Amino acid sequence: MKLILFIAKRYLLAKKSHNAINIITLVSVIGVAVGTMALVIVLSVFNGFEKLIMGLFNAFNPDIEITVKHGKTFHIEEFPAEDLKNIPGVAEYSKVLEETALLTYRERQHLVRLRGIDDNYTKVTGVDTMMVEGEFLLTHGDGNYLVLGQGVAHVLNANVNDYLNPLTIYIPRRGPGVTMHPSQAFNASSNFASGVFGMQSEYDMEYVFAPIRLMNHLLEYENRVSALALSVDPGYNVNRVQRQIENLAGEKYEVKNRLQQQEFLYKVMRSEKFAIFLILTFVLVIATFNVIGSLTMLVIEKKKDISVLWSMGARKELIRKIFFAEGMLISTTGAITGLFLGWLVCFLQIHFDLITIQAAGTYIIDAYPVDMRWTDFVYIFFTVILIGFLSVILPLKRLFVMIQNIRPE
Repeated sequence: MKLILFIAKRYLLAKKSHNAINIITLVSVIGVAVGTMALVIVLSVFNGFEKLIMGLFNAFNPDIEITVKHGKTFHIEEFPAEDLKNIPGVAEYSKVLEETALLTYRERQHLVRLRGIDDNYTKVTGVDTMMVEGEFLLTHGDGNYLVLGQGVAHVLNANVNDYLNPLTIYIPRRGPGVTMHPSQAFNASSNFASGVFGMQSEYDMEYVFAPIRLMNHLLEYENRVSALALSVDPGYNVNRVQRQIENLAGEKYEVKNRLQQQEFLYKVMRSEKFAIFLILTFVLVIATFNVIGSLTMLVIEKKKDISVLWSMGARKELIRKIFFAEGMLISTTGAITGLFLGWLVCFLQIHFDLITIQAAGTYIIDAYPVDMRWTDFVYIFFTVILIGFLSVILPLKRLFVMIQNIRPE
C-alpha cells in the first residue's frame, strides 16, 4: 500500500512532460474544491436563515404545548396542572385562552387572533423580548391592556401613545340564541395598547395579546383554557419530558414540542435544504468529470513507467491500484481544500459580515446569517469522496484495457 501511495503521490505532484496534463490535474482539484466550498457555504447560509427563522418562531412558541384533541377549550380543573411541576425538567407553565375577534380603531377594523395569557407566559416564551414599540404590559391594577402585532398595528394605523381613542374588541356571544342586534350579538371591550411586537409576518399580521382575565370575561368562561404552555429547564431532554407529560395527561390531550407545533415549516425547510444539497451535488458530479480526463492523460503520459513496472513483474492489479489512488488523491485533495476554504469564508462572514443583504426594505439583519454545523462537513466530505470513488472506479475499467495493451518493448 505504501508503494502504491508513493507512486500515486509522485504522479500527482511531479512535473509532467506535457504541460496540459498538469493543467488538467490542477483544474480537477480546483473543480472539486470549488464544488465542495459551494456546498459548505450554501448549506451554512441556509442553516443561518433556518436558525434565524426558527429563533423568531421559538420566541412565540413554548418548549411544549398541551391542547385538547377534540374541541377548542378544556376546563383547567379537569387537567392535573399542579402535577406538571413534579415532572423533572418542567420549569413553568402558563394558561392560554385564544379566540378570533374583531379589533377596531377609529374607522379601521381587522380580524385577529386574540390570545389571552397569564403572567407566566413571558417565562415560557420570549415574546416580551420582541418588542418594537412600547412595553409588554397587559395589566396594571384593574386596567387591561393589549399588545399588538406589528402587522396588526400597521393595518389599523394604531398608536400606542393615543390615550383618547382606545381599541375595541368584538367577540360573538356564546349561546344558542341568535340576534341581529349588534349590542346583543357581541361582547365588547375597549382597551388601550401598551406596545407592539414584531417577530414574523405570519404572527405580526394576526396576533394580539390580552390578559386572560379579559378573555374569560369576553368569552363568558370560567377557568377554561385553549392550551397550557410549558418551558423546559436547560439540560433536560425535551422529548423525554414530553413523553412524561403525555403519560400524565392521558389520551384526551395532545402534547407537542416546538418542532411539532411548526411541523409543516420544519418539513418545508428540510426539503429545501435537501433539494439544494442535491443540486450542488449534481454540479459537483459534473466537476469530477475532469478527474476522468486527468487519469486518461496520465495513463498516456506514463506509458514508459507502466512498461518498466511490467518488466519488473508488477501485476496488473498493482498498476490499476496506482491510478485508482491517483484519482482518489485528486478528489481528497479537492475535498479537503474545499472544506477549508468554505470554513474560512463562513468564518469571515460570521465575524466581519463581508456580504450584506443588498435589497430594498428593512430587515432584522444586515448581513447573510451563517451557521456552520460539523455534521454538514462530515456529510459533504463523504459525499465528495463517494463521487470521487465512482468517477474513478467506473472509467478505470476502460482505462485498464489501455494499460494492458502497454507491454514492455
